[in-house]
Order: sequence, then structure tokens, then C-alpha cells
Amino acid sequence: MLKILKYTLFDLLRSRWSYIYFGFYLVFASALLFLSGDVSKVVISLMNAILILCPLIATMFGVMYYYNAREFTELLLAQPIRRRDIFWGQYFGLAFSLSLSLLLGIGIPFLVYGLLASTEIWNFLTLIGNGVVLSFIFSGLAFLIALSNDNKIKGFGLAILAWLFFAVIYDGLFLLLLLWFREYPLESLSLGLSILNPIDLSRILVLLELDISALMGYTGAVFQRFFGTGWGMAIAVLALFFWVIVPTWGIRRIADRKDF
Repeated sequence: MLKILKYTLFDLLRSRWSYIYFGFYLVFASALLFLSGDVSKVVISLMNAILILCPLIATMFGVMYYYNAREFTELLLAQPIRRRDIFWGQYFGLAFSLSLSLLLGIGIPFLVYGLLASTEIWNFLTLIGNGVVLSFIFSGLAFLIALSNDNKIKGFGLAILAWLFFAVIYDGLFLLLLLWFREYPLESLSLGLSILNPIDLSRILVLLELDISALMGYTGAVFQRFFGTGWGMAIAVLALFFWVIVPTWGIRRIADRKDF
């Protein structure tokens, strides 16, 4: 698995799409730091971009890489290599390449600007950490969807739908639910539904770290009471890692049973 991971990682790092992904964050972060000059405000501005773009790029790039590497994968399947090692190696190689592009693209401008001497370093690390975790989560979901569907059009369609559901549709349904049952105590339900969406959970953790949860009103106060405690933060982190483990386990399950 490590050999396949290494090959996939270096293969993707030579891809022009990796350079474009890296260059976008490099230019975007540099421009925000140059125009604003306030690290805290730049972190807030980057939050929305990272929480939307990281899942989108990971989803699309994951599906695209799986289908483009289909012939190479079939060659590997003909070798005495466990199926799970092949697909895990490709998945982790993809996730690591996206995470590395994100880390370097945003990290270099902040380091040049003097992040290490800034009091905002923990806010920055929280933001970047959530971006990396989201890259792993949605890369895994993309591989899982592509592995389950041999039809490229169907695979791409389901991948886009999965991203759209977590990024947009889920929040809309969440708000409608709160509106319809606004006369009932929904604090526990709100916390549970937030944990079920990795994008929402990452956004909450970043907002709490930036200490701007007041912008979320009463709901922000509920999140602050729960996720602001040690147990709440531990549950949030475990929930994010659970979202990483589920696609990884699904990849293994399908790879071992699928007739290629």
C-alpha cells in the first residue's frame, strides 16, 4: 500500500491540476494578506473558501483520478496485491496531495507575513486542520462513489450531488426543520444534526476558535456551551475522524467484494 501511495502522491504532485490548486490558494491568501494586513480577518475570509472549495475539489478530483487511472488499476489488480491495498494507496495518495497543496498554498504567504510571531497561529492551524480533514473525507467519499459505479456519468453526477447535499441542501433542510418546530426545544437536535455534516461541524469549530460564535445568535450560544467544553471538543474531533474512517472502511468493503 505504501508503494502505491508513494507512486500516486508523486504522480499527482506532477499534475498541472495540483499546481493550479496550489497556485489558487497561494495567490488568494497573498492578496488577502496584502489588502487587509489583519491575519484574523484573513483567516475569517479564508474560512468560507476552504470549507466550500476543499470538499468540492476533493470530490471532483477524486472521481476524475479514479476513472482516469482505471487501466493502471486493472493492471495492479492482475498482480498478487490485495485489493484494499491498491485502493487505499490511491485514496491516501490523492488525499495527501490535495492536503499538501492546501498547506503550502496558504502556509507560505502566512509564514512570509510573520504567522509564527502572531497570536493568530492557533486560529490558522484550526482552519488548516479542518481543511485537511475535509480533503480526506470528501476524497474518500469520491473514491467510494466511483468504486461503486462503473458508469462515469453516473459517478460524476452522484459525486456532485453528494457535495451539493453537504454544502447547500443539508443546511436548507436544517433551517426548515428548525423553522417548522421552532416552538419546541431543539438544542440537542441541533447539536446532533451538526455532527452529521462534516462541513457544518468544521465551520462550528473554526467559529468557536475565532470566538465569533455570537454571530450565529442563539444557536451559536448552544454550540458554545457544548463544543466549548473539553468533552464537546473531543466529541467534535472524534466525529470528524469518524467521517474519515467511514469512507475508508467502505472502500475496503466494496473493493474486496466487487467483481472487476
